[in-house]
Amino acid sequence: MKFKIYIDGCSKGNPGRAGAGALIYDDSGRLLSEVNRYLGQATNNVAEYNALLLALESADSLKGRQLQIFSDSELMVKQYNGEYKIKNKALQSLHIEVRRWVAKFEQVLLSHIPREENKEADELANKAVKEHLSA
Repeated sequence: MKFKIYIDGCSKGNPGRAGAGALIYDDSGRLLSEVNRYLGQATNNVAEYNALLLALESADSLKGRQLQIFSDSELMVKQYNGEYKIKNKALQSLHIEVRRWVAKFEQVLLSHIPREENKEADELANKAVKEHLSA
């Protein structure tokens, strides 16, 4: 199955309380899943990578094989696509984990989109933090 996925990570304080969110759509545009996760204390970049991991885990459980993933994190997208080197050790570890997950799929494309086109994923990431605080 082909999926379109929108992801975002957030950090309140950078580093601070962090969350990740992902929306997964089938190729006809039907929403299959909304997932989010509270991450604890993390930087925004770590949260962005965790959003990608959350999306990959969820897509795998939904039997996705070809993924088109959209993120407003230009840094992560360019690191994933090999345009930027990854110097931060935490991000290097997360990148290795992402690559392990990516190997399970036929195709994974990661593209950068403007923040305005990613509001729903942003809301999901923020919701994870808000729900944790009110629990």
